[in-house]
Amino acid sequence: MLEKIREGSQGPWAMIIIGLVVLSFVFAGVGSYLTSSGGSAAATVNGEEISQQTLERAYQNQRARMEAQYGEGISSLFSSEGYTEQFRQSVLERLIGEKLIEQKAYELGLRVSDRQIRDSILKMPEFQVGGTFNNDRFQGILRQNGFSPADFRNYLRVQLTREQLTRALTATSFTLPSEAEQAFRLQQQTRDARYFQVSAEPFAENVEVTEDDINNYYQANITAFDTEEQIDLSYVLLSVEDLKKDINVAEEDVAQWYEDNKGRFVEEEQRRVSHILIEFGEDQDKAKQEAEALLAQVNDGANFATLAKEHSDDTFSAENGGDLDFISPDMMDPEFDKAAFNLKQEGDVSGVIESEFGYHIIKLTELKPESVTPLNEVRDTIRDQIATDKATEQFFELQNRMAEVAFEMPDSLDEVANIAETKVESTGLFTRNTAPAPLNTPNALEVAFSDELIQDRVNSDIIELDDSTVAFIRVKAHEPQRTQELAEVREGIEATLRDEKAQKAAEAWAQDVAEKLNSNEEVNDLLTSQNVEWQTAEKVSRQGGQLARNMVDTLFSLSLDSKPREVTLLTSGDVGLVELTKVNHATQPDESTLTTMRQRMATMESQKTYQSFVDALRKDAEVTIAIN
Repeated sequence: MLEKIREGSQGPWAMIIIGLVVLSFVFAGVGSYLTSSGGSAAATVNGEEISQQTLERAYQNQRARMEAQYGEGISSLFSSEGYTEQFRQSVLERLIGEKLIEQKAYELGLRVSDRQIRDSILKMPEFQVGGTFNNDRFQGILRQNGFSPADFRNYLRVQLTREQLTRALTATSFTLPSEAEQAFRLQQQTRDARYFQVSAEPFAENVEVTEDDINNYYQANITAFDTEEQIDLSYVLLSVEDLKKDINVAEEDVAQWYEDNKGRFVEEEQRRVSHILIEFGEDQDKAKQEAEALLAQVNDGANFATLAKEHSDDTFSAENGGDLDFISPDMMDPEFDKAAFNLKQEGDVSGVIESEFGYHIIKLTELKPESVTPLNEVRDTIRDQIATDKATEQFFELQNRMAEVAFEMPDSLDEVANIAETKVESTGLFTRNTAPAPLNTPNALEVAFSDELIQDRVNSDIIELDDSTVAFIRVKAHEPQRTQELAEVREGIEATLRDEKAQKAAEAWAQDVAEKLNSNEEVNDLLTSQNVEWQTAEKVSRQGGQLARNMVDTLFSLSLDSKPREVTLLTSGDVGLVELTKVNHATQPDESTLTTMRQRMATMESQKTYQSFVDALRKDAEVTIAIN
């Protein structure tokens, strides 16, 4: 079974599909994995926990990606508590699915070599400069997030192990040429139509809206007339960025900081090594004897690269004479890493080293000693860091004083603003779903709409908007949620009912026209009475453009044999009648187009297969969700 999985996951098709899946893992989820310890569990999957911290990281990463892609439109949705909870639940479901796949991969005995981990790191764009892996960037990003190379390697091992099973699942999906051709023909089919649109407005003259109609509509849609609770806030902001603007950093402070923190600018020693790998196979003793025999040949002067090409089980590096390029401490398997960094000079060769992947013979081919970045290259970075540190110190000092004053003088924010040498701002009335920036955060809204602030009209305590910004707020005005009286909405209801009845009357008129056409009766007088004329549209595609969307959908539901025409309601409030006159079949797709179509359909099928597999695992799993 494992062999079939590995075989099915090696083709170029599989690599294209799985690449789409892997991009969602790295780098977005790295923080959640590496820092998942601690905190209560959001869910437990077959005895393994998914921590609240893991969920929060994954939620923030997914939300950031969506906001970057869709902009303010999606950002406004997250101001809705209901949407946010639904979104968070969907993220948790994804994490549960990933955990199930991970567990199944380990159950099947799937593993990842150090070489695969290293290659993945080298290819990750997050660690590249100008398309080439940059160790400084690699170390810097990990250090910035508080991760060690070993932690990151462990994270990748989990992700890539899971990827093997994911790849095997998705690579099994395919689409027959006949299926792709049929789908293409349907997708590219166009239609000719005869149609007209009749305005509902003239029919409104004969429409009567009674008081009973208005009352019944009001009662049936009573919740639609509920207003949302609104508040108007006064607020004071304090941020590190604002404080930084007034901070000057002396040159001697920069030089001293550099000396005190020189370790941050040290580039770790790098070593370029080659190796020969002999996997354990079925006879570990035999593998060790083979490795020792090869080591003896190396010590007798045999060419290391030639032996690697002929004997190494690491086929990728073997093609390059066993070359693994440059490695940094903690990048490889611990035993391999220890042996490689114990070699003293270029050309030195290790003994036979055992790792979980087999026996290695390691040769040091190039050595880059530890180096220190000079002050001139990091002066601006240090100056900014010092300014940030000083501003942060002021930030915490000022916010504590502001909190004291906000509590001691709860009826005004004026003195709170004076401490920060800023001014009191106002929001104007807003609802929970229309909160203005920067107060559109869940914790700020929770405090703003709390009974304490609304009823007692006191200053709030410190509200953390983000890691470097806090706010103090108070409610200036409050409008509670209520149901509008009928008198307030009567005019709007009457207009809505009149439009609905007018459209229904226009629809009935159009249905009469359609029935007469079905009976081969003359309809010109009917059309003239409403100033309507037939229009034609040729080669209408499913994407539309020539006709209204509803008309396009109706056109592609018609049949020349049994149902050539149909009345359709338009979103404008008018009514249309669409008659199918001709079906234009698509031409035979060329080979390139057919291949693209097959790939697209196979990708869709692979996604269904993956989800079905996860659903099957979930059905047999013990999953406990600890959040609402």
